[in-house]
Formats: sequence, structure tokens, C-alpha cells
Amino acid sequence: MFVSTLQKEWFSNPRADILAGILVALALIPEAIGFSIIAGVDPRVGLYASFSIAVIISFVGGRPGMISAATAAVAVLVVPLVKNYGVDYLFAATILMGLIQVLAGFLRFDLLMQYVSRSVVTGFVNALAILIFMAQLPQLTNVTWITYAMVGAGLAIIYLLPRVTTVIPSPLIAIIVLTVITIYGDLDVRTVGDMGELPSAIPSFFIPNVPFTFETFQIVLPFSIAMAAVGLLESMLTAQIVDNLTDSPSDKRQECKGQGLANFVTGFFGGMGGCAMIGQSVINVKSGGSTRLSTLVAGVFLLFLIVVLGPLVVRIPMPALVAVMIMVSIGTFSWRSVKNLRSYPWQSSVVMLVTVVVVVWTQDLAKGVLAGVILSGLFFAHKVKRVFTVHSQLSDDGKTRTYFYSGQVFFASAEHFAESIDFKEVLDKVVIDVSDAYFWDISAVGVLDDAIIKLRREGATVEIVGLNKESAALVGRFATHDQLSASNPQN
Repeated sequence: MFVSTLQKEWFSNPRADILAGILVALALIPEAIGFSIIAGVDPRVGLYASFSIAVIISFVGGRPGMISAATAAVAVLVVPLVKNYGVDYLFAATILMGLIQVLAGFLRFDLLMQYVSRSVVTGFVNALAILIFMAQLPQLTNVTWITYAMVGAGLAIIYLLPRVTTVIPSPLIAIIVLTVITIYGDLDVRTVGDMGELPSAIPSFFIPNVPFTFETFQIVLPFSIAMAAVGLLESMLTAQIVDNLTDSPSDKRQECKGQGLANFVTGFFGGMGGCAMIGQSVINVKSGGSTRLSTLVAGVFLLFLIVVLGPLVVRIPMPALVAVMIMVSIGTFSWRSVKNLRSYPWQSSVVMLVTVVVVVWTQDLAKGVLAGVILSGLFFAHKVKRVFTVHSQLSDDGKTRTYFYSGQVFFASAEHFAESIDFKEVLDKVVIDVSDAYFWDISAVGVLDDAIIKLRREGATVEIVGLNKESAALVGRFATHDQLSASNPQN
């Protein structure tokens, strides 16, 4: 069993995994440096974090082939912390972030993904594709025509080379070819070295230099909670996307714990918090990476690049990496979702578009996903409310009216339940038949209470018929009227 799992998760596709990991490592360098700049810290903080998180998550994560590293989603949250208290507080917050994520794994935070609709996931993917493309625009402004020519050449290699051979990932070939051309042609283009100085030593273990006091805990806790929540949200969504790309399942509960352990350890090695990266994960999968080996290679080769091959890495032209990220943006965007706008239910399309707009407008993935989830919930509640029906029947002697309810009785349909009853009708008896209905919450119990009390006040006796077992238990626990007749309960 162990040997079979080892083969499947590590060595089922070694050549492709190694090449994909090398490509991902190259793509991680400018990203990690850029995220460090966003957070207001030295570039080594983001680079060390990307190395540490990728290596650790390759062993303890729940989604083989997914890439985790320092990310912008987490970097933007820590700007005030670094500015007001210093980088050591960032490391302390990262350690606490990891502990919170591990706890979230034990508390089954991953189950919350069941409430994220496909429309929200599609919106998240499309928004991220747009943000990835927008992040390349600074490298395409105030530059010479040579930059545009190199980006075009890079895209040509990326998309045309696979028609000839797929032995080596075409994005990796594009980076190598354009780097050679830049070095030997002495071309005037921006390079990785222009992004920031690379570290020359491997990270070492240390304890953050912060006071071990309750005051320090109060300072870092709010940041750690926000970092943990955003990190898990992006990781769970990315895992779901990689699941779809690879047609394979993942252990999202283990992924929560793995993300937490990776961040916890990273804080002791001078790194900032991170999470799964959809862009790099897409690069990895589309380049043939599918196992934990590709993630491990990405992390290890990243450290090798910056420590051993630093002088060469700083000469890699940014147009080559921009071409790769544009390819990622194009490949990530769900073009089918645009075509489906007319054919899908308008509610689904609205949820998707709102998610995209909020994410792009705020550049905050959590806010966009939250907006989409809330809107999905409102649309769902409205839809369920519409299928709630009621009709009534008067007895032959005109003394008894029976109301027949069908559907879900909850906060959204409670008003319709109440409005369906004519409280001024002179009757001896009213029968409320809920054989085809289901009571979900205290709003449903409350409206039933009010109806019974009002009918009794008008002089009618009331009989409740057909409460199923679960609804009867809810009504019996929370109803306030006396002597409710729950006859004919269904098992």
C-alpha cells in the first residue's frame, strides 16, 4: 500500500514533473519579489517563503501537483503590520497563522467549500486570470519595441512549439531562448535583477525577535486570523480548480493542515505567509506536473536558482516571464463561461459576473468570493421560496377549512405562509395540513405559532396534520402555543 501510494503521488511521471517544477521555479522568482515589495519587506522574505512553503507542502499537502508559495492575497494584508511594528512581527504572525490553519483543518474548515457554488468558482477563476494579466501591464509600459517583440516571440514559442514536440515544456524553452538572445544580443530590456536583489545564502532557523507577551499576541492575532482565512480560501478554491483540471480528487482537510504546517515552519525561517497559487498551479499542470515531486522540485530548484545561479537568474528578461504569465492568464480564464452567459440561468451569470467585478475592483479575492456566496444564497432562498405553494378547501358544511402546504417553510417563505390564511373567516375549525411541507428554522416555527394563536383568538379550533418527524421535533422544541396537536406524524 505504501509503495503504491509513493509511486502514484511521487514517481508516476518523474521527467514531466521535474521539467514542470523547474519552469514553475523560474516563474516564482518575480512573483515572490513583487509580493515582498507589496508587503514592504526585503525580497528574500518572499523568496524564502516560496521555497519553504513549496517544499513542506509537497510532503504534507492534500493536493498533489498544486503549487503553494508567497502570494499577493496574503501580502496585502500584512502591510500595516510591517509598517507599524517591523518584519519580526510579520514572522510571528505567520507562525500563528499556521497554527490557526492547522486548527481549522481539525475543525473541518474544508466543508465550507460545499457552500461555494460553481458560478462563484468560475468567477474566482476569471477574476484571477484578469488580475494575472493586469499584473503584467507594468512590465509593458514605458518600454521599447524590443520588449513587445520579445513577448510576441515568447508567446509564439509557447503556442507553436507543442505542434513540433512536447518533450520539454514550451514555456521553459521560451525562457531559455529569450534569455540567450538577451545576453548575447545585449538587448535593452528589463530583467529579473531589476525587480530586486536576490539573497546569496540559504535561510536559517531563528525565533522572531518579538516580546513574548499578551500585548504581542493581541497585535498579531487579527492579522493572523485574516491571513489564515484568506490563505485557506484561496487554497481550497485552487485545489478544486486543480481537481477539475486533472480529473482527480484531493484531501482538502489535509490541505488545510498542510498549509498550516507550511506557514508555521516558514515563520521560523524568515518567510512571510502564503497559500496555493492558481497561476503557478496551472503552469505546473499544463506543463505535465501532476505529483508531489513537481511541487518539491519547484521549491528546491527555486532555492538553487537564487543561491547558486543568482548571477544568471538576474539576467533573465522579464518579457520572457511576462509571456509565460500571459499564457497562464489565457489558459486560466474560462472562455466557455462567456459563451454560456446567454444559455445559463441569469442568476448563475449574475453571481459569476459579480464575483469577477468585486475581485478585480477590490483586488481582494476573499471579498469577491464572499459577495458571490452571499448572492448565491439569496438567489437560492428566493428560488426555494417560489416553489412553496398553498391551497385551501372548505368542508361541505362550511364550518371547516383545510390549508394544504407544500414546500420548504423557512425565513424566506414564512411571510407567504402567514398571508395564505384568512383569519377573519368565521369557522369552527381550521386544519393546517403540512404533510408535503418541511419546517427548517425558528422563523417557520414562529409563523406557525402566530397563525395558531390568531385563529384561536377568532374562535376556531386548530389541528396540525402531517408534521414529519424532524419538523415535529423542531416545533415541539421551540413552539410557544400550548397543546399543539401534531397528529399523524410521518416517520
